[in-house]
Amino acid sequence: MKLSILDQAPISTGQTARDALEQSVLLAQTAEKLGYTRYWIAEHHNIPGLACPAPEVMLPYIGARTSKIRIGSGAVLLPHYKPYKVAELYNLLATLFPGRIDIGIGRAPGGSAEVTNALSDNFLRNVWKLPESLKELLHFINNDQPDGSESAKIKAAPLPDVRPEPWLLGTSKKSAMLAAEYGMAYAFGLFMSDKDPQDILQVYYDSFMPGSTKTPQSILTVSAICAETTEQAEEIALSSLIWNIQQGKGEGFSGVPSIEAAKEYKLTADDNQTVENMKRKMIIGDPSQVKERLIDLHKKYNADEIMILTITYSPEDRIKSYELIGEEML
Repeated sequence: MKLSILDQAPISTGQTARDALEQSVLLAQTAEKLGYTRYWIAEHHNIPGLACPAPEVMLPYIGARTSKIRIGSGAVLLPHYKPYKVAELYNLLATLFPGRIDIGIGRAPGGSAEVTNALSDNFLRNVWKLPESLKELLHFINNDQPDGSESAKIKAAPLPDVRPEPWLLGTSKKSAMLAAEYGMAYAFGLFMSDKDPQDILQVYYDSFMPGSTKTPQSILTVSAICAETTEQAEEIALSSLIWNIQQGKGEGFSGVPSIEAAKEYKLTADDNQTVENMKRKMIIGDPSQVKERLIDLHKKYNADEIMILTITYSPEDRIKSYELIGEEML
């Protein structure tokens, strides 16, 4: 089973954004040493506690400090951007780092309504146009623009020897069917969805038509925290759980709180229910427990790859979690 990493570049209280981004580099380097297949970094805008609004800036920084692990966006939020510019950026990355670049595409705003308005005009219209924009992007990536079209006159130069691999990220049958129709690899975000991915992934496999990807490929993205003991893992996970509560309320810590601060946070009855719901979607435990859960997910949903998101207060705890999982499974 292949394992990969999704990094949201979390900022802990007491950290600077630069500290967090340097930790992202260290995480990618650690992933490469352990044998993880790929490392993706996410795009978020003006969200307290997350440091990366521009994967296309971080990826060359990380690529230059690693040598073989695949690196990519998780995801480029396409409704904010013109497909041609996105193709140029990722073709350039693929030219610099041959055979290593993924271009994950999403349609979420990545921030508040105010941020969305600051980033782009007519965001909702662009979401509605996503299939058209995605098709245009793929034509530029594949350099197969339709004859007679205006885009046939231009190329998203430089054209790399090995094209970036396009992935569509989603949590619905609609996104799965779009990935299948366009012959793209598909990543399902289980960590951010209450939906059972079984039917959604089956729709993808059943409907797949070869395109940029010749055979269907799928990733299941999960949230996991691993420590030497279950008790340690549950304590470490508390910071992430409380930070998510705070994010939902738009209040509190500017970054991921310490375990001590998380323990002191006063939870309401609704908060307690939210925490329990979040824990049901997470994998929290010691190495053997986490391994068992990941293998079960892999078998149940027939995903080709499991991608792991881990957010902790301590950067050392985050690295250790990935190390324990990697040593147990890779």
